[in-house]
Amino acid sequence: MSQFTIPWSSLSNDALQGVIEDYVTREGTDYGEHESSLARKVAQVQAQLQSGRVVIVFDAEAESCSLLAADELQNLVQRD
Repeated sequence: MSQFTIPWSSLSNDALQGVIEDYVTREGTDYGEHESSLARKVAQVQAQLQSGRVVIVFDAEAESCSLLAADELQNLVQRD
């Protein structure tokens, strides 16, 4: 498997901030009717990482990482 999870706590603060900012600023990321500030979006995602609802997934083939809901990851793992 070329994808594996990375514990958020193993990243430096700067690296974690960069991963989260990359995710929340992607085109197509929807936060509902009300637009939130970048800082608020980052804080929301960081809270989801800390609670385990979201995980960081590294794709070795693409040499990139992304965020994925933990239940989505579980579904992907079960299909493989």
